[in-house]
Amino acid sequence: DDRAPSGWDSDFPTFRSAAPRVVRERLAAFIIDASKEQLRAWDDSIPDLQREVDEVLTRDLLAAQYSAILEYELPMESRRPDVLLLVGAGVLVVELKGKMTPSQADLDQVAAYARDLRNYHRECAGRPVVPVLVPTRARGYQQEIDGVHVTGPDALDGLVARIAAESRGEPIARDRFLSASAYQPLPSLIEAARELFTSGELRTIRKAHAATEPAVQEISRIIHQAALTKSRHLILLTGSPGAGKTLVGLRTVHAKYLDDLAVPRDGEKQIPAVFLSGNGPLVEVLQWELKSAGGDGKTFVRGVKDYVKRYTRPRAPRPPEHVLVFDEAQRAWDAAWVDEKHEVSEGKSEADHFVAFADRIPEWCVVLGLIGSGQEINTGEEGGVGQWLEAVEGSDKRAEWTIHTPPGIAVQVTREGIPTEVRPTLNLDTELRFHSVNALHRFVAGLLEGGDVAELRETAARLESEVLHLRMTRSLETAKQYLHDRYADDARAKYGLLASSKDKDLLLFGVPNDFQSTKRVKFGPWYGGDASTQQTEHCRGLISCVTEFGAQGLELDGVLLAWGTDFARKDGAWSNARARGYLKKALIRDAFQLRLNAYRVLLTRGRDGTVVFVPKLSELDETFEYLSAAGFRAL
Repeated sequence: DDRAPSGWDSDFPTFRSAAPRVVRERLAAFIIDASKEQLRAWDDSIPDLQREVDEVLTRDLLAAQYSAILEYELPMESRRPDVLLLVGAGVLVVELKGKMTPSQADLDQVAAYARDLRNYHRECAGRPVVPVLVPTRARGYQQEIDGVHVTGPDALDGLVARIAAESRGEPIARDRFLSASAYQPLPSLIEAARELFTSGELRTIRKAHAATEPAVQEISRIIHQAALTKSRHLILLTGSPGAGKTLVGLRTVHAKYLDDLAVPRDGEKQIPAVFLSGNGPLVEVLQWELKSAGGDGKTFVRGVKDYVKRYTRPRAPRPPEHVLVFDEAQRAWDAAWVDEKHEVSEGKSEADHFVAFADRIPEWCVVLGLIGSGQEINTGEEGGVGQWLEAVEGSDKRAEWTIHTPPGIAVQVTREGIPTEVRPTLNLDTELRFHSVNALHRFVAGLLEGGDVAELRETAARLESEVLHLRMTRSLETAKQYLHDRYADDARAKYGLLASSKDKDLLLFGVPNDFQSTKRVKFGPWYGGDASTQQTEHCRGLISCVTEFGAQGLELDGVLLAWGTDFARKDGAWSNARARGYLKKALIRDAFQLRLNAYRVLLTRGRDGTVVFVPKLSELDETFEYLSAAGFRAL
């Protein structure tokens, strides 16, 4: 059955004439675990809705073609908008709240429903999708706040008439709207990984496919060219945070692009590629999520450190794969830190080691480096992409190598004597993690790097209009309550508490970002466990805290970012004067830049937005004022 589930769907005349008891019974049969409060809310609201629909039918001859859908379950999700009205050529998304005045969380929740239908529902493309919040104890039309209409139930008919008049055209056919295949949400990185592992495919999402497919096809072409011509290639893929670099790497290895290159090994054919990440928490989360598939998830993703250790040992075997995908390649450790951490003293960076591994692989090899900008946050990560050129230059088989690069880093990785292809398709510039928002990374860069405040405020307003919410408060409890309320109707949503690892004041305000507390966090259950049974272990509990090291490369729907004194505004500029020191100071090139990058990571983890908690410390007063001036809205 291709029909998306809902509690009730019918045309307006059928809904108007149904006995309220019948509608309520249908809803209760659909949501079998409905609470007493929910049953009471239906009893209160169904007659009001029927009265408003009756008034629309009385005043609009076309209204007999309109549809009412109650408790529509978004396909592949657990969220259910209360009411959808297909009127005129548009859709009203109606949330009912049993109160007099709506909260910011109520407004943001219904705005997000409308955004997701607008972006991911085939029948809503190009049509008005209007969020409506109905505080059921209010009377009359109230106001429009950030694109959300707030109205008492008695004025809903007038709003329906207004929207229908403004969007004249063929109403959406209810059966077409309710087709399950019509709604294709953007999967989180974890969901995408799980899908790829279990089916070898990723459902095609219009925007994600358009944004990443050229890169996937280009990479597949180069890999096949390498196999055919028996040559060695370094591919560098760049992109802003959330643009889908990791997804491209996972698809390259685990979708079906390389099936024809599978090689016999241990009596069966195996894909000649491996996905490697130096991001320990990402590896831990993916392996935890996929452990049920066997091999503790290690067949899906492996840690760079373990891989280097295995293949640099004396008399180590040569790597069996022909394609090595290195996630977050700009964070590859430099030679000094490799010597410190890998217990080898060869004076080689991780990039050197990977090119050396590739040289040992017979016939052909491709190293694919996935590169994010401005995310070097660890000691030893400041060498950047230039290390990869140096590694190819130092190769014993330098003459066999070709470098493929996007235009943006071509200068850093081009050297006379090494063939280089510059390909625009190797740069991803559309943010996928953040729904339709393209401006978030520019906003964060401006915020942290001294952008014009008026421009920042303008960009923040655009983010707000595209339903990515930037909120702030000086009360941790207010921030927590906002997130609990915002996602109360979405059991699958992930929201969590993040903070910088180098702050030394947040612990006094109930944010456990100290080394011992954050070391105890198990990232698998924190990101992927069951929130209802593991409040302390799961991110939704907002009890345990993850730092930039545990958040990089991963994502949440909502973020509570506790802002520390380690990166604070002082006399009109950022200062890291109160940051904790680094243990290996001699290996640090620019401690300020590492702090700035840490906050860049922390500010770009939330798919729906970020709530910043700024403690009531005089050292952070200027930071609070600056965030406010830049467009963060106080709760």
